[in-house]
Amino acid sequence: DAGIPLHLDKSTVLQEARIFNATPIMPRKCRILLAKIIYLLYQGETLATVEATELFFSITKLFQCKDMSLRQMVYLMIKELSTISEDVIMVTSSLMKDMQPKSDVVYRGNAIRALCKITDVSMLPGIERFLKAAIVERNSAIASAALMSSYHLFWQAKDLIKRWGNEVQEAVNCKTASSGGGFFSSSSASSGSSAAAAAVNASSTMVQYHAMGLMYAIRQHDRMAVAKLVQNFTDNSSGSGSRGFFGSGGGSGGVIRSNLAHCLLIRYACRVMDNDMQSSRQLYDLLEGWIRHRSDMVSLEAVRAICHLRNVTDKDLTSAVASLQLFLASPKATLRFSAIRTLNELAATHPQAVSVCNVDMENLITDTNRSVATFAITTLLKTGNEVSVDRLMKQINEFMGEISNEFKVIVMEAIRSLALKFPAKHPTMLTFLSNVLRDEGSYDCKKAVVDAMLDMIREIPACKDAALAHLCEFIEDCEFHKLSVRILHLLGNEGPFTATPSMYIRHIYNRVILEKSVVRAAAVNALTKFAVNVTDPGLQTSLRILLRRCLEDRDDEVRDRATWALRVCNNATASDRYVKDTSMYDLGALETKLYQYCADPLASQEAPFDTSLVPRLSKAQAEAARQRARVLGSDLAAAASLPVHRGAVASPGGAAAGSQGKLGAMGGDAAHGGTGTLSPNAAGSGGISAVEQQAQYAQQLKAVAEFADFGPLLVSSFKPAELTEAETEYVVRCVKHVFPRHVVFQFDCTNTIADQLLENAFVVMNDQEDGEAGLVEVASVPTPKLLCDETNRTYVAFARTDALEDSGMADAASLPPLSGTFAATLKFMIKDCDPTTGEPDSDEGFEDEYVLEDVDLALADFMQPMYLGDPARVWEELETAPGERVETFALSAFDTLQAALDSVVDIMGMLPCDGTDKVPPQKVSHTAMLTALYLGKVKTALRVRLTTVPQQPGVMMELAVRSQAELVCEAVMEAVA
Repeated sequence: DAGIPLHLDKSTVLQEARIFNATPIMPRKCRILLAKIIYLLYQGETLATVEATELFFSITKLFQCKDMSLRQMVYLMIKELSTISEDVIMVTSSLMKDMQPKSDVVYRGNAIRALCKITDVSMLPGIERFLKAAIVERNSAIASAALMSSYHLFWQAKDLIKRWGNEVQEAVNCKTASSGGGFFSSSSASSGSSAAAAAVNASSTMVQYHAMGLMYAIRQHDRMAVAKLVQNFTDNSSGSGSRGFFGSGGGSGGVIRSNLAHCLLIRYACRVMDNDMQSSRQLYDLLEGWIRHRSDMVSLEAVRAICHLRNVTDKDLTSAVASLQLFLASPKATLRFSAIRTLNELAATHPQAVSVCNVDMENLITDTNRSVATFAITTLLKTGNEVSVDRLMKQINEFMGEISNEFKVIVMEAIRSLALKFPAKHPTMLTFLSNVLRDEGSYDCKKAVVDAMLDMIREIPACKDAALAHLCEFIEDCEFHKLSVRILHLLGNEGPFTATPSMYIRHIYNRVILEKSVVRAAAVNALTKFAVNVTDPGLQTSLRILLRRCLEDRDDEVRDRATWALRVCNNATASDRYVKDTSMYDLGALETKLYQYCADPLASQEAPFDTSLVPRLSKAQAEAARQRARVLGSDLAAAASLPVHRGAVASPGGAAAGSQGKLGAMGGDAAHGGTGTLSPNAAGSGGISAVEQQAQYAQQLKAVAEFADFGPLLVSSFKPAELTEAETEYVVRCVKHVFPRHVVFQFDCTNTIADQLLENAFVVMNDQEDGEAGLVEVASVPTPKLLCDETNRTYVAFARTDALEDSGMADAASLPPLSGTFAATLKFMIKDCDPTTGEPDSDEGFEDEYVLEDVDLALADFMQPMYLGDPARVWEELETAPGERVETFALSAFDTLQAALDSVVDIMGMLPCDGTDKVPPQKVSHTAMLTALYLGKVKTALRVRLTTVPQQPGVMMELAVRSQAELVCEAVMEAVA
């Protein structure tokens, strides 16, 4: 009745807090003042620790008042101030008193929440008895309060709360709700609760929902326990007499009364399907049955679960799509929105399955809810055919002005996908996109349109001229400087190679005259690219005149770029290197190298930063990285909209070890022909660059005391070698690190046995060639503990015998590569442990060992695959290098050029450039270029020429290598011979 407390002042409100000390207590005034304080806190006001503490102790005096509404406000304030004020534990006794079974129902539930908010984990055993009793309390309000408080405390005291499984299971089975008490009902005969108990008489189903969530938190790391939790309810919920997915008879499971709990059960069932493929069919049948549940919420959850199943087929989606089709005709806007949004997500992967709903979705284009209409049109764009494009585009135009910018972005993404799907319809798409550019819109909306046009230019060459013309028109009146810079960059790259490059120069020079400095600088860069790349002498002269005018610009950046441009235009060598070369630095690797350089105080004193050590990306690699980033962004966005049961799918392990032996000893295809896709910007499944990956390794190795004096890390092997099968008890991968005088073998060990704890795990390595590898072991670093599904590292370090003899040997050009084969055995102490906590059952254990695959050390482990720039230019630059060798080999073990090339790439560990790792079909000869940095410093280029000779088996190969170090050329030839 006091209204909303607007325009409050914190100081004034805190002064009013003196009313809490008044005698007698005035409940109504205290309630209003507490509401004001809470309002201030919710509006972002902060209280100092002293202020909060004084306020807290003033509020505790209100426990003397028995007014129920005031007591509830006091509980709320205690929770809000618990993280700010000091000595909040002093109120524990008052809260414990309110938690007693004879206390009022309203007091008990709120007291439990407040006490669990302020209590310390060390004090939890003291209130354990009260919480366990509250969980099985017949009153649903008290039980829910105890369950949710236990859930929040679980992450701080897992071991203690895991012992409450029986009480939580009783709550899951709805024993607390069976008595029919309402939210404020009570088993006690307290006089103060009778009125509240009569106010709400319906039975609450929230207890089962909260209990199921807590039960899953307790059992989530025990796959069998989670499966049994699901089976306990699926046996009865799927119908009487049915058999569970473990083969047990039905009828003994619990009954689900809560729709929210049913949704949780569906999500848990999907997690069981992820972990146990054998039960997938039975659980899929249950999901299909739950589609027909009487609750729309449960039905929709089951539908979404089926749509997001891994490897689901169009046939499996039939029932789910049919249910969504019925939801599309629902009079409830929420159901229509949920259904069309699910179909929109599904259309990205299964357009044929969704196409049966096209007629229903077309009816939704005119839906009064514009969100539903937007999703309907974008889904139709994904599922439609080429004939329906024009009709759909006309319908989109009709409501584009009525939807928000966020939905316009969604429409633009659908238009982009449709344009790439039906290239012949690009005129219609470009007209639509250009109209959106002319209309008002946010930055994100315009950016989505520009992205769509850029993708069309890359993928549909026929639309390049028209798209560039639309973009030129857009930058004439563009308020977003970032987009202007992007478009100018595009014009500089594509404009000089069009039929009429002069038509774009006017638009570019207008930016020099009219725009801000950042856009003017981008325009100068674009004019420079035109001046270097156009072939018309008259046009080149005109462009130089325009660039000279830029020398008078008021901005230093613009003048400097113009000066540089004029100099480059008159120097063919400089223009080839800085303008025509389309490669670019790997920005992530550049950042890492600069960070390392700046972190070393002696580096800047010894030598300037060496840009030659930073990997470069070709235009194709940069485009591939951009596409990967876009796909990754789409996947993350899609994952954010999925139910919680959909986790990231683990990648199936890396390349197998091997392929490091002699070329003549290998027959057939290489173990992994995909090595040709090695890229400095795509190391492993994480998508990080090889240089960034090596920087991570360097940080990890730097933390190991035994390696402190090994010096800088030169190179790490690009691909971890798998030393075990992926399905074995222990999974081990090996990464090799090369230092100036040492080689370190890193073993990533994973324990997959739930009830075993491995301690003091280490790897024993023996040179199978009796020391011919030139290494002597100097250190072994074990991992102290290895729990189930946990990966830890153990190391074995070797010193080079040649480096021990010559202590001054530190230059990379003087370090020859080593080769050898080592037998490896993993040794450890096994202890039985609790699968849920990982704690050992006793201190006793026994020693055991596990034989691993042999570990090979070869030339590829000393190479860092890296794009060094245009391969032809790099080859020419190395013409004067001290190292060059050319030899011819007859490879009788290979039947195809591709198999021979894959083997060469595997053995060398170098990066194939410009897609030369793939041999076109039906070709009888092929040339591939490979580049790398030996030990991360020495530039090396390899030219591989392959040909087949008629009526002769095998492949003929000419191998030419150029390097800044002669020993690298010799090592390359020895690796192949």
